[in-house]
Amino acid sequence: MPNVKIFSGSATLELAKKIAQSYGTTLGSFSSEKFSDGELWVNFNESIRGCDIFLIQSTFAPSDNLMELLLMVDAAKRASAHSVSVVIPYFGYARQDRKDRPRVAIAAKLVANLLTAAGADRLITIDLHAGQIQGFFDFPVDHLYGSAVFVPYIKQLNLKNRLVFAAPDVGGLSRARAYSKYFQADLVVCDKHRDRPNEISYMHVIGNVENADVIIIDDMVDTGGTICTAAELMKEKGAKTVRAMCTHPVLSGNAYQTIEKSLLEELVVTDTIPVLKHSSKINSVSVSDLFAKAILHINDHGSISSLFIQ
Repeated sequence: MPNVKIFSGSATLELAKKIAQSYGTTLGSFSSEKFSDGELWVNFNESIRGCDIFLIQSTFAPSDNLMELLLMVDAAKRASAHSVSVVIPYFGYARQDRKDRPRVAIAAKLVANLLTAAGADRLITIDLHAGQIQGFFDFPVDHLYGSAVFVPYIKQLNLKNRLVFAAPDVGGLSRARAYSKYFQADLVVCDKHRDRPNEISYMHVIGNVENADVIIIDDMVDTGGTICTAAELMKEKGAKTVRAMCTHPVLSGNAYQTIEKSLLEELVVTDTIPVLKHSSKINSVSVSDLFAKAILHINDHGSISSLFIQ
């Protein structure tokens, strides 16, 4: 069986170290530098010939993170790696997954094409913005779920009131429904409309949240506007507590201040993207063990579905 080696790009180095440690190894030696004009240069500092390579890199802003990953894949293929699997904890550009208006790009498909052209053999990721993005790839995609770390967290909260799960929009309904089914809890949905990205023109809550402990489930939190507005509306409708669990902490713009001033009890995220500022309301749980187990199962030709919360 080919030797497994794990490498990290610049974007998700701390998470990659945890994944390697959980897997029982250390990160391989890798260099990434920039020319004075910003052009990227990458190099594997050890032989990877005949090895199964796992490259860990989230592709959040800036786009250099995506370009660095593509160069890593190309370098690994040219160095005669046996296989190259890209581990993308946060898959950037996933919100542009369809042509929902004239003359727009389908960026998620473009990223899939780029990874294919670079020579990737497999993708491992978690909580894609839209599950159908898996169909953009012509090679295997192992799609993990944040519920593997959020469900144990919810259990240890020992919430006393009626438990209700909330979808922040209609698109996230299936994700929230999976939690409500697992906990045999009620489900509500927020009906929202945007005139432009990151701006909500209106929102209202469909369902009963009175005297409930509400947990908003989403794949990502960007500016924080949606979940903070939803928390305010649910409090107005009689919710006892409102907290949110979002896998990817994009947290752009004034997100930290917005969340800190909000009516949320807490925002629970994972380390797919580094949390850059401290906030008393933001708690992070690690997905390192989950990704390490996925790599182990792939290497042993085992089942990935055994890692899902059923």
